[in-house]
Amino acid sequence: MERVKKKRKAKKRFTPLKIMLLIALVLIIGVGGFVGYTYYQVDQTVKKIQSPVKNTGDKIIEKQKPVSVLLLGVDQRPGEQGRSDSIMVMTLNPTRNESRLISIPRDTKVEIVGRGTNDKINHAYSFGGPEMAIKTVEQFLDIPINYYAEINMEGFTSLVDAVGGVTVNNDIDFNVDGTQFSVGKINLNGDAALKYTRMRYEDPRGDFGRQMRQRDVIAQVVSKLSSDVSVSKFNAIMDVVGENAQTNVSFKPMQTLAFDYMDAFKNQENLKLEGAGGKEADGIYYWHPTEDSLSQTKTALRYSLDLN
Repeated sequence: MERVKKKRKAKKRFTPLKIMLLIALVLIIGVGGFVGYTYYQVDQTVKKIQSPVKNTGDKIIEKQKPVSVLLLGVDQRPGEQGRSDSIMVMTLNPTRNESRLISIPRDTKVEIVGRGTNDKINHAYSFGGPEMAIKTVEQFLDIPINYYAEINMEGFTSLVDAVGGVTVNNDIDFNVDGTQFSVGKINLNGDAALKYTRMRYEDPRGDFGRQMRQRDVIAQVVSKLSSDVSVSKFNAIMDVVGENAQTNVSFKPMQTLAFDYMDAFKNQENLKLEGAGGKEADGIYYWHPTEDSLSQTKTALRYSLDLN
């Protein structure tokens, strides 16, 4: 395991709570300065976004053991189940005070557990909701998923607007639906931020470039939340979460994660799957990780969860 840790150490950097799908949890647990009515509002929001999907994490965090969270960014339109446009897994180890984050390319070809077919991993959510997505990711990465959180990508627009927009440092010039994104520091409102984070076809890095932009935008959102949270802004954020998020983490476990796992949150290592993609005999594009990269990723995640 030491060999794996050394190889990946260069990718490690301080990126506090910058994951898109964990934003719902961030907004809920990052409110230590509020009391009274605000505490009540948070509790009510958590109840509103509760999912019937059972979790296996509550007893684990009571014992201060490592946990995993599946983070889903869902592209969902009215009357549709939607697809998981963004798929991330985070592990949290409170003993070693470390967390690890892996983004899974949505075109990754895997077995869809419970359906008996091989397909793009983001279709698991379309076929069977979060339950099927959880089981499929568990099999793909060979780890248990204890919790999950999802947010509707359209709600991402409202979230950015709720904090007054963000400023990011863009490293590639591109245009999306008439909006130009130039190289350098650019200011984004909610609509522009959604376009900025969704683009991938003009990026030579493909899906990985898109994931980088998603993380950068969320890093700025979280930075604003931690430095300037007024009651009015907090109310607006709670409204966005209540309408667009869903999770099987209830309020008390969230509090435990906030206080007892915060150091692990802050000490985050970003893992990356290496691989390649292309059109197959059916004319559909799929992405495949290399055997070595997938094996190392599994080992790193299992080590983080104390499973090795």
